[in-house]
Amino acid sequence: MLGLDVILILVTLVFILISLWFDLLGPGFTFLIAVTILVLFGVITPSEMLSGVANEHVAVVLSLLLLGSIFEETHMLNAIFDWAFRGVKTTRGFLLRLMVIISPLSAFLNNTPIVAIMIPYVKEWSRKHKVSPSKLMIPLSYAAILGGASTLIGTGTNMIVNGMIADQTIFPNFEPLNIFDFTPVGGVMVVIGIIYMLTIGYYLLPSKSRKKDIQKQANYVRDYFIEAQIVEGSPLVGKRFKEVSEKFSGLYLSQIIREDQIFTISVEHIKLQENDILLLEGSSQAISDLLSESNDLRFPSVGMFMLKNQVNVVEIVVSNNSWLINRRVKDINFRALYDATAIAIHRNGEKIKGKISEIKIKPGDAILLLVGDKFWALTKDVRDFYVISKVKEFTKLPLYKYLILGIGTLVVIVLGALKIVSLFVGVVSLLIILTLFKITTPKRLGEQMDYDLAFLLVMALAYGYAMMKTGAATLLADFIIDMFRPLGVYGLLAGIFIITNLIGSFITNKAAVAILFPIVLTIAKESGIPPVVTVLTMTYGATASFMTPIGYQTNTMVYGAGGYKFRDFIRIGLPLTVIYGFVAILILSYLYM
Repeated sequence: MLGLDVILILVTLVFILISLWFDLLGPGFTFLIAVTILVLFGVITPSEMLSGVANEHVAVVLSLLLLGSIFEETHMLNAIFDWAFRGVKTTRGFLLRLMVIISPLSAFLNNTPIVAIMIPYVKEWSRKHKVSPSKLMIPLSYAAILGGASTLIGTGTNMIVNGMIADQTIFPNFEPLNIFDFTPVGGVMVVIGIIYMLTIGYYLLPSKSRKKDIQKQANYVRDYFIEAQIVEGSPLVGKRFKEVSEKFSGLYLSQIIREDQIFTISVEHIKLQENDILLLEGSSQAISDLLSESNDLRFPSVGMFMLKNQVNVVEIVVSNNSWLINRRVKDINFRALYDATAIAIHRNGEKIKGKISEIKIKPGDAILLLVGDKFWALTKDVRDFYVISKVKEFTKLPLYKYLILGIGTLVVIVLGALKIVSLFVGVVSLLIILTLFKITTPKRLGEQMDYDLAFLLVMALAYGYAMMKTGAATLLADFIIDMFRPLGVYGLLAGIFIITNLIGSFITNKAAVAILFPIVLTIAKESGIPPVVTVLTMTYGATASFMTPIGYQTNTMVYGAGGYKFRDFIRIGLPLTVIYGFVAILILSYLYM
């Protein structure tokens, strides 16, 4: 007869599945309710509930995301990734190149930092190309998982299993596995996984993110007008705007000002000349991107302002009683008064004609400003305009600081992979060094911390601990394996794969192999199946964590970044998991039986 603690585990597990499937309460709050119930009934103690706060796994994920945010702010990787993804124009093309790059890297490097660094870039590419991040974030995580499962050193789970093989005594001749013993199945699944995500998986991916993410994107629909002048020797000279429109992603040509002439009709078909001034229309983000990426244009209103070490693009709206009203932009000395310069203007959908510097300000005008670090102090008590939002931050670092960031990250990953220094100690040490060299600040790190993710990880770990403590995990494992035993060798292997995958999906894959390793060795001894087959089947079942956002850390990292719901992972991950199990059993049977 089941004890009360096991019954509570099963009841709360049903509650978690229902809440996450229908997105009723959010993942963090759902796990909080389930874990709190277990604490109230004495299944686990309050200290066990909060033990995840000191868990190295949680700290590693959060610290790596902080490191990824620093890469995002400094734009260090943009040039590298722009080269790697150069020429990609479609979502499928980007997805293919993304998975082809990430999978091999994850086979030899810790996939968590790789995903942490890639998340900001993928989000930025999605925004620039008007693609929902939900089309790319799960493929990013799956690529990391597939690659990590293809070698011994690709994931910690594989190495844990290898350590247990070395310690076991049931099969004295069962030697530890070599680095590429995982590759026959893992390598094949990398290829199949990429094909799956480009075909079936692509159509299963949601085309829109959560409502809150869609609302965030709505903030960028306000169209501004900015002037951009073609510099001498620019490759744009002699070309029509429609031929180079890819360079102006998200921007539309409204006018061409050529000396005393203003062209407003069919401007996209006019051949561009040196010193032409283009009046471009687009979102604040598209304009910010143009400022940071273009070397073929000069922005008359910007001048030397972009040479500052740190500038921000902010949106302001002019108040009704502002002294700016009825003054031309060029007559307002933004630079001296506010450490800022006006780069673009928006007027309730009204088309703007002529040079922006000649426009007279009206109440309610939205102005895009490029501001220096003194702006916030100078405008603290100003009521002539209100800051709507900070759109983008440009940080220019000396070369040696970029080297510290890039080489430091590479050293941390390598030392962690070689087990010389733990990944957590390495990343925290690097964050301290980056703070001391003023590459980031303690305040910025605090602002970038993902507290929602931290809360989810802590509660999920507490629930997994409760499943192991009560024996509920072992009970479920024994039940399913006994159910599959009458189906013969292949049915038994399928049962091992399924139960390991289920436990790994809701606790962790490391906990799953720890629970099941002695069981699968016993099955191998009783059934005559080679132990390498049962152990590798179990290991692949654990590492194929595609069905939930909590089974593997990279899934958890992209859960919020892609705006997914819990059921998205099940819908997309279930077919891939079934394929993985079938391929693993087929190849292992051919190689070892």
